[in-house]
Amino acid sequence: MQKHDIHGLKKAASTLFIALGLLACSTSVYAQQSTSASPYSKFGLGQMRGDLLPQTRAMGGISTGVRFLGGANTLNLANPASYTGFHHTIFDAGLYGNLTQLEKGSAADNSADFAFSHITMGIPLGKAGGIAFGLMPFSDVGYSSSSIKTLDTLNYRSTLSGQGGVNKAFIGYGVSPFKGFSIGANVSYIFGNLTDISKIDFPYSLDAFNTTRKDIRSFTGVSLDYGVQYFKPLGNKLSLTVGYAGSLNNTIKDKSTLVITRTEPSFSDVENIPKDTSYINEKSSRKINLPLKHSIGFTLAKSNKWMVGADFKYEDWSDFQVRQGEPRLGKNYGGAIGGQFTPDPSSIRYLNIVDYRLGFRYNKTQMSYNGTDIKDMAITVGMGLPLPTQPYSRTFSKINVSAEFGQMGTLSNNLVRERYINLNIGFTLNDKWFIRRNYD
Repeated sequence: MQKHDIHGLKKAASTLFIALGLLACSTSVYAQQSTSASPYSKFGLGQMRGDLLPQTRAMGGISTGVRFLGGANTLNLANPASYTGFHHTIFDAGLYGNLTQLEKGSAADNSADFAFSHITMGIPLGKAGGIAFGLMPFSDVGYSSSSIKTLDTLNYRSTLSGQGGVNKAFIGYGVSPFKGFSIGANVSYIFGNLTDISKIDFPYSLDAFNTTRKDIRSFTGVSLDYGVQYFKPLGNKLSLTVGYAGSLNNTIKDKSTLVITRTEPSFSDVENIPKDTSYINEKSSRKINLPLKHSIGFTLAKSNKWMVGADFKYEDWSDFQVRQGEPRLGKNYGGAIGGQFTPDPSSIRYLNIVDYRLGFRYNKTQMSYNGTDIKDMAITVGMGLPLPTQPYSRTFSKINVSAEFGQMGTLSNNLVRERYINLNIGFTLNDKWFIRRNYD
């Protein structure tokens, strides 16, 4: 007779509860996260992270037309129409880090940051489509600059810095109304704080109070992103996927608080504890417009062997309400190309079953300073490393790693050139849930 696989059901439920638990615990951790060291994160909402996991970051960030990787379904958050391709339940969590070198004139500085990057899950619903949910960074801020100045005969240090992050928790659904065509949408809750800090301190005197001004911007709101994909088998295990992804004219709430504190003089930042608050002002909240986004892309693939593709994107930041005195933002446009190659998926040699990924991306960002457009470009590489599985197991896992070797900005016109290596690592677990077994 036929019975439900109770063991499989318990395993699936356990995995789901663990994922939900990690998602809940990560929410409080994300609220103060900042992994940016870019001076350009001062503008707008900071450095935008994008809806990309290590698998697609390694291919230049192509995602709009990505539906399968190596013949297997993948969790592609950038286009929710891809959720209809789920055949397994997918759990994906990972870490993010960057190594940054900043140069201006003859001065240079290096920094490194690492943090938990994402936790996501996708669940197939058969003919009803597929759903996905998770938590990941939306943007973050991490700039800092200081200089020694003189007032009469008194030397003081002026410091400008920023910290904090904006995150998003999302849930998405995709459905296929007819063969080959899919549509989907993600609903996201955006939350987090970005803080601009101005400090005046007197490192060479113990006779003056230091002053710190914090402009804290708290963001909350809901956004909607959507996408479509058309998947067409071409014969000889070839397939073509064409996709489009975009967003509505989303708005979120921004509530700012200004806090000015004084601290007693000291020679150590550790001892620089505020003595009192000299001023605090909670400003009324306002609505800000998120950028209008459009992206088109395609992939051409041979099942279990290789895939190549390209993306073209456009973002309009011109309606974003910047801070007072900040240069207005403009339009962001760019493109990416990339692909994946697996030498021999049926081989018993490990290096032959590894996925090798390569890509390139270029963006003319929404930022312009001193009459110069800020451009960002990177070469990307990565691998998908399969983990051992038990014979006849319905579960298979991979460790996905990616690295982006890039540059933003220029040394021209007294600007900062930022050279960086962005590192991502993710653990992906694929499993079949709710399978019936036959018993004699």
